[in-house]
Amino acid sequence: MEYNPQDIEQKWQARWKADKTYATSNHSEKPNYYVLDMFPYPSGAGLHVGHPLGYIASDIVARFKRHKGFNVLHPMGYDSFGLPAEQYAIQTGQHPAVTTEENIARYREQLDRIGFSFDWDREVRTSDPEYYRWTQWIFTQLFNSFYNYKLQKAEPIFKLINLFETEGFNGSDHEFLTGDIEHDIVPFNAEEWKAFGEKKQEEILLNFRLAYLSETYVNWCAAMGTVLANEEVKDGVSERGGYPVERKLMKQWSLRITAYAERLYNDLDAIDWTESIKESQRNWIGKSVGAELSFRVEGSEAKIPVFTTRPDTLFGVSFLVVAPEHELVSKITTAEHKTAVEEYVHYASNRSERDRMADVKKITGQFTGAYAIHPFTGAQIPVWIGDYVLAGYGTGAVMAVPCGDQRDYDFAKHFNLPIPAVFEGVDISEKADPTKEARMINSDFLNGLTGYDAIKMCIVRLEEKGIGKGKVNYRLRDAIFGRQRYWGEPIPVYYKDGVAKTFKDEHLPLVLPEVDKFLPTTDGEPPLARAETWNYDPEIGLVANGEGYPVELTTMPGWAGSSWYFLRYMEPNGVNNFVSRSIADYWQQIDLYIGGAEHATGHLLYFRFWTKFLHDLGYIGITEPAKKLINQGMIQGVSEKIHTLKVLSVAGHSGKSNTVHFFNGKDITPVEFNDQLVSAYYSHDLKIALNFESNEHNIDISLTENSVISPENMSKLGEWRDDFADAVFVCEGGYWWQGTFHRLKDGSDVFRTKSEVEKMSKSKWNVINPDVICNELGADTLRIYEMFLGPIEQHKPWNTNGISGVSGFLRKFWRLFTAPSGFNLSEDAATPAELKVLHKTIKKVNDDIERYSFNTVVSAFMIAVNELGELKCSKRSILEPLVVLLSPFAPHIAEELWEKLGHEQTVTQAAWPDFNASYLVEDSVSYPVQFNGKMRFTLDIPAAYTREQIEAEVLGWEATTKYLEGKAPKKIIVVPNKIVNIVY
Repeated sequence: MEYNPQDIEQKWQARWKADKTYATSNHSEKPNYYVLDMFPYPSGAGLHVGHPLGYIASDIVARFKRHKGFNVLHPMGYDSFGLPAEQYAIQTGQHPAVTTEENIARYREQLDRIGFSFDWDREVRTSDPEYYRWTQWIFTQLFNSFYNYKLQKAEPIFKLINLFETEGFNGSDHEFLTGDIEHDIVPFNAEEWKAFGEKKQEEILLNFRLAYLSETYVNWCAAMGTVLANEEVKDGVSERGGYPVERKLMKQWSLRITAYAERLYNDLDAIDWTESIKESQRNWIGKSVGAELSFRVEGSEAKIPVFTTRPDTLFGVSFLVVAPEHELVSKITTAEHKTAVEEYVHYASNRSERDRMADVKKITGQFTGAYAIHPFTGAQIPVWIGDYVLAGYGTGAVMAVPCGDQRDYDFAKHFNLPIPAVFEGVDISEKADPTKEARMINSDFLNGLTGYDAIKMCIVRLEEKGIGKGKVNYRLRDAIFGRQRYWGEPIPVYYKDGVAKTFKDEHLPLVLPEVDKFLPTTDGEPPLARAETWNYDPEIGLVANGEGYPVELTTMPGWAGSSWYFLRYMEPNGVNNFVSRSIADYWQQIDLYIGGAEHATGHLLYFRFWTKFLHDLGYIGITEPAKKLINQGMIQGVSEKIHTLKVLSVAGHSGKSNTVHFFNGKDITPVEFNDQLVSAYYSHDLKIALNFESNEHNIDISLTENSVISPENMSKLGEWRDDFADAVFVCEGGYWWQGTFHRLKDGSDVFRTKSEVEKMSKSKWNVINPDVICNELGADTLRIYEMFLGPIEQHKPWNTNGISGVSGFLRKFWRLFTAPSGFNLSEDAATPAELKVLHKTIKKVNDDIERYSFNTVVSAFMIAVNELGELKCSKRSILEPLVVLLSPFAPHIAEELWEKLGHEQTVTQAAWPDFNASYLVEDSVSYPVQFNGKMRFTLDIPAAYTREQIEAEVLGWEATTKYLEGKAPKKIIVVPNKIVNIVY
């Protein structure tokens, strides 16, 4: 009776689907458990073997918890809006909804093939209008809310309006509004507020709304025609496509995540996430405690506000550095420096914020010609602009103290600016010293003070003079929300006389319109401007252009739908709200969340922000979305590479060109070059022989085996890439050209490639399709092998050489239950040795799943199967519990064996086996017996024996007499349960 995984897996996948085996109820007397994966973007390439790693881990936990008696919520859906589908639509003209649907169908086919226990009745798609209706609704709640700093929570905006109508606004000292606001607002009383027109009132309210419209610097990618998030830009170009990105001032929708900075920072202590992720978020939020003060610009009414964590070093300031984008730059720059400043501002605008912060070695800047006045000494301080200062962080300006800050020190050295000393006994001749321990010197009223005493004293004096105050600052900036794209959630806003207003709830969802192209218009407007019906009448809804009021043309970013999706899984078909409060209270938080660490400062921050906001308004009862987070490592591909030399010219043979491929660490160069390469030899002096370009290329791994391209595949290599068709592939003994080997000397005709472990990617031609593994060896083999590769959190290379061992293990497991004639189980009582194997395995599997050590569970299974095989065990009482233990890892084979064991119900309903420690108690101990430190034999002695009984047993053994050779023992050393040593 052979194990046939393909037939078994198809059978059970169909059964699970028909019976809705994994459907979950929102009400149960069982304890509940919510396990969730970060849901995927359905790309056209489908899944490779790296993608299911986290899904398999979460599925194991979900199945394990069901066996342990939990009501488990384990859903799956698709983050189906996104730039790739839109870019493909632009290239082909095919609607992104069509390609997205095709990609989802492909993903679903692959996910089902691997046998996941998802409740597919709860599937969500962010591009489904019935889903993004609620994303739009949440946006309207953000727009109609403000942050009450006194209560540290969001509240409806009407409360703020009522406050203004009764009390007015007295500026930054207002008890409800002690946090930052977008712009300085002139205080007003209640009567003045009422006298303001609607437009003026709305302009003021935009400074407090949690979703607001303002001019801000964004990452503008002209080639894509859209704004990109910071995490979508790397080294000044778009991460996808590598297009140039510039910093541009645009009117944009933003979300005031900064209002939640303190809560986002502090609440990290209460969740069980990896410390590396929490530290990434702390660094991104960037909490700093210090002081804010202003420097007056000489000859101007302008003041430059700065934030510093070291007000004690105020007397060490020798210059100010302002961000190139700062609004004051154009106002304070003198005519003499105007051209140079404008050129520098243009240069800085083409560098991403990430690059500006990371590139500490490149020092650039420009003097504005302006001077600020020191608030205590009255000294002139030159004002520079430099791209290491960011407009969006703090005030967009820094007071430079080169003796205490290394970037300021390097800037001062580069531009020959003063470096005054304010720390007693500190050497600053070579570098800055950020000490807080030294006594202050050259610092007026701070002289003699150290560290925190000096900081406190300086803040007191700043507040006494009315030129500064103590303050907490954050590096975190508000989230740019608008995108000049088509394939995203439309922002439900219309403009009445230039004033932004949100759609009525009954007119949601605002569905994406049909457009003729997915490109910006010829006027540079976003693609939604192409819609024929994109105006709004508050009484009717959407109307034809030319009627009603114009509708917002930008769409939401990709992270909008993923910021709350975990809640929609709880009630995916709810029509009256995004989730009812009773159901949200039943499921509460995600108990286990699995996904990539690359989302640390993107998705996970917004995910937490939206959860806190929805809690503030009373829609849910939790303030953090996930209790436990695991970042799965990456399954890396093994790439195969070749070097290429593009021969531009050869000495004595001008005008000839060809491509030579080489490897094995030696440079193989042509010495005769006619119409084709006719001879070759080894040389390390390439430049004498030829002028060339050198590159490295990834080769499709299907063309290689063990880093060798076979003779049959040499022809395929030429067909695989057009530029390889007439290429010469040089080996030790000659060269391959157009699929034929030309021997020139003794040596190998094997063309070798170089293997390298790197990210598995279609662009690197190293992708392994999981379908291939499932078709050849079965999904259970794939599942177990991915877990066996190593700890879930670590990166590990894919190596198909080891997968046969896993397939062999499952066949061994199957054979424990079967004989050639059929199913073969004994009802006899188990032996102590068999019970010991079973209960040792129960304990190991249970404990290791609880600590997410899945690779060691696989090892325990293999050991158990080998030991039971040696014992020739076929006992039902031993093998039946093992089926349940294996079920989370290999559900198909477990279901089949469970059915053959006579059970009518699915194995998923079986209780987890109980562990009995008594079966692990040893009846005897095998003692190595040494004589003068040399081990001579082993002796099995009852485990319950005392030290004296052990001595007597050893001395009474006939072999002991032999090794003592008639001598009396001088000493007998007994280490209980370990060893006996007789010294004579």
